[in-house]
Amino acid sequence: MKKSETYASVWDAVAETPAQAANLRARAELMRQVAAFVKAEGWTEVDAAQRCGMTQAQMNDVLSRRISRFSLDDLVNITREMSGRIKA
Repeated sequence: MKKSETYASVWDAVAETPAQAANLRARAELMRQVAAFVKAEGWTEVDAAQRCGMTQAQMNDVLSRRISRFSLDDLVNITREMSGRIKA
């Protein structure tokens, strides 16, 4: 019988290196924060997309946590756009 491995997180299990796991964790956390912010503001996907300069489909991908579709830089830019347009 093969001994099963244990990991500190799912990201450690799916990533090839600790750096990749850290990147995945950071992206997941930014997506979680964006979703929480959109919900707290009462924005629809369309509202959030317009405020971030993206399509509704792209915002759906963020809110649905489709992590493979966004780089860490993309997500940092999205959060920057959101914070810059909160009052808009």
